[in-house]
Amino acid sequence: MVRISGLASGMDIDELVKSMMQAERVPLDKLTQKKQYSEWQRDDYRSMNTALSELDTLIRDGIGKQSSFIKKKVTISNPDAVSVKNVNSTSDFSGNIKVNGLAKAATMTSTEKSAVTDPKKKLSELGITTPQDITILAINKDGGFDTEVKDGATVEKPYTLTLNADDTLESVINKINANSGVTLFFDETSQKFSITAKNTGDAKGRPEIELGGTGDFFNVLKMSSNNEGAGGTIGENASITYNGLDISRPSNTFQINGAEITVKQKTADTVTFSSTADVDAILDTITQFVNKYNEVIKKVQDKTGEAKYRSFTPLTSEQKKAMTEDEVKLWEEKAKSGTLKSDSTLKSLLTTMRSSLYTSVDGITGINNLSSLGITTTKNYLEGGKLTIDEDKLRAAISEDPNAIYDMFMANGAEKSDKGLARRLRDDIESSMKAITEKAGKAGYVNNNFTIGKLVDGLDKKISTFEAKLTKLESRYYNQFTAMEKAIQKANSQSASLASYFS
Repeated sequence: MVRISGLASGMDIDELVKSMMQAERVPLDKLTQKKQYSEWQRDDYRSMNTALSELDTLIRDGIGKQSSFIKKKVTISNPDAVSVKNVNSTSDFSGNIKVNGLAKAATMTSTEKSAVTDPKKKLSELGITTPQDITILAINKDGGFDTEVKDGATVEKPYTLTLNADDTLESVINKINANSGVTLFFDETSQKFSITAKNTGDAKGRPEIELGGTGDFFNVLKMSSNNEGAGGTIGENASITYNGLDISRPSNTFQINGAEITVKQKTADTVTFSSTADVDAILDTITQFVNKYNEVIKKVQDKTGEAKYRSFTPLTSEQKKAMTEDEVKLWEEKAKSGTLKSDSTLKSLLTTMRSSLYTSVDGITGINNLSSLGITTTKNYLEGGKLTIDEDKLRAAISEDPNAIYDMFMANGAEKSDKGLARRLRDDIESSMKAITEKAGKAGYVNNNFTIGKLVDGLDKKISTFEAKLTKLESRYYNQFTAMEKAIQKANSQSASLASYFS
């Protein structure tokens, strides 16, 4: 469409239409501002949920796990010979151990120099008949063999590899090392091979490694058919005397009564060990929880108590153009403030979390509340119930009975009063996060799945409708001014024609 802009009238038509449309755009600007504010509110709700989720995860992986409270320091009379660490023992332990012999892996080596000089050559070039199958039966980490059921009977299950003409010795070695229970090695200097079981131990008094197959593969390696033959050694179990009892294990690392023991060298004397609670590690777990809880309390309290500046509405694009970058930043800090002021869900969460933490746990004796650990609220009531730790008192409680602290946090029960403090807190967090998600959704949610999203979709439709209306109105204004310009131009033309007659 060709627009005549003030050629006849001398008026700035574009500026006139712009001014007229500016007044007409006021309702649209209000819709756009409302949408922007809703999106800010949505993001702030999601930020709250992120903080709550982080607290929930910290509880789950920290004070919510028994393993956090059974961490122990172990004192050993000869740590060079024996190491001991707790795995799942809930009580302290002690004992003595004498190492009579270490577990060893079975091995096989070439009995003489082979004819192989280049392992990259194909098997067919080395004179190995293909195809042929080789099998490797190796001891597993439990001191036995892997098994399978055949014809209703349980039999040993070896690793089987089919050799083909295009295979190289190097590729066969790589397959064996990656997929079987042994490590095969070729030394190009001596032109000899060695096989070592990946697991140590004596497999029930029989060869730990068995190699079998038809053809001449093992002849090329210059090896016996199993490790009881020439060039082979039998695997051995670790032999120890534990608390006066002679026992053996296929590995040098094993568990007894929830403790993991690793024997490192043979000993002439008995090695003693004993455990105590790792107070520092347990204290750190509880401290991390308290710090994170306080962080969330402050975040929620700050946001729900934030001032709301009603005169600072979201800026339109035209308003931003008229301001500097710093002015826009300062303005939007005020405009974004108070999106969650006095929010009922969040304020209710603060109340329920305080109640959950400060109410004693029914059904357990001894330690059943935070104050008995030296954990209390700060004296400043304006801090909203933040926690503070009397470290000396907490250390004493941990030293005395860390399992009682775990019970206080994680006791289970049908009623809330019977549940541990951490269980209550996680229930509170889950309930609030669900309510917030219903309002603000989460990343990846479609707008029609949550309240604010539906509001934004509704505003988008209104904005789209209003923009179409303004486009039509602007065209009508331009059409009216164009008609006026044409009329003036026609009048000017007629006037000029009349003037020519008189002249």
